[in-house]
Amino acid sequence: MTKFLLSLHVLAAILAVGPVTVAASMFPPAARRAAPAGGDGPGTAVTTVEVLHRICRVYSRVGVTVPVLGLATALAMGVLGDGWLVTSIALTAAAAAVLIAFVLPRQDELVERLARHQLVDRRATARLAMFTGVFNLLWATVTVLMIVRPGSSTGA
Repeated sequence: MTKFLLSLHVLAAILAVGPVTVAASMFPPAARRAAPAGGDGPGTAVTTVEVLHRICRVYSRVGVTVPVLGLATALAMGVLGDGWLVTSIALTAAAAAVLIAFVLPRQDELVERLARHQLVDRRATARLAMFTGVFNLLWATVTVLMIVRPGSSTGA
């Protein structure tokens, strides 16, 4: 059962978190390209920005399965109190908070501005890129902790 849960956890992480990290990283430059030139009319890539935002929203909801399956796996493995796992849980919560509080709302705002054919401030896309980078760095750290598992008996 542990191997089955672990397999589901890893698959969920790849299929849910992966698309969010990629789409969120692609969003800021796509928003800059989609901005109307001089406020004259719609940019040529607004649809791309909307699709990237939709991917982030939908897959972030699907991504809830990752920590749920992770907790079930940790419980089955008897490692719920291990330091590496507690740290991973805290970093996962921090990544979710960054996504919910900073990335998605700023994407919403930029999509709305583009839909109204308004200029997009480069500083706004730069800030969004920074928050997206923090989100991605947190997930990368969690991934490393999941593989290395300090103090594990796997010899890794």
